[in-house]
Amino acid sequence: MSATDPHTTLEPLPALDLPAAQALSAQDLLERGRQRGQQAQLDYAGSLYPPEAWALVEAGAARLIDVRTAEELKFVGRVPHSQHVAWQTGPAMIRNPRFLRELQGKSAPDQVLVLLCRSGKRSAAAASAAANAGFTQVFNVLEGFEGDLDQHQQRGDSGGWRLRGLPWVQD
Repeated sequence: MSATDPHTTLEPLPALDLPAAQALSAQDLLERGRQRGQQAQLDYAGSLYPPEAWALVEAGAARLIDVRTAEELKFVGRVPHSQHVAWQTGPAMIRNPRFLRELQGKSAPDQVLVLLCRSGKRSAAAASAAANAGFTQVFNVLEGFEGDLDQHQQRGDSGGWRLRGLPWVQD
């Protein structure tokens, strides 16, 4: 198959470290995210790795929305200056019925939003819901705050915001 054949599987764009992400323009970073989104056939704008998302937020080109529970923010840590709109709430992790309304209260439908959760899975679901509600520039943060589970069923050693050394605080 040729490179122009639509059935050719392209390798996903690799993650950038923070200096490499900061060296790119906001448009270039967003394009990387959009390419990942197209490759994965996402119904939202795309996906960014944590350093790419932080470079956009730091440059003022995106707003970071943390969709984890209030308990996760308090006990696990949070990104300074991020906004919180829980996708699920409470110990039973019930979907927040006010999620879209709360998101609409914090941002315009055409604003660039990067959604963060623990591993990138809930934020992907939230990004999909936001896109289906008319948000046109919603990106998921791959790996999330803590990354994927390792062989011991623990997080923190396999990607994620904290492992990549990005800013975070704990109450």
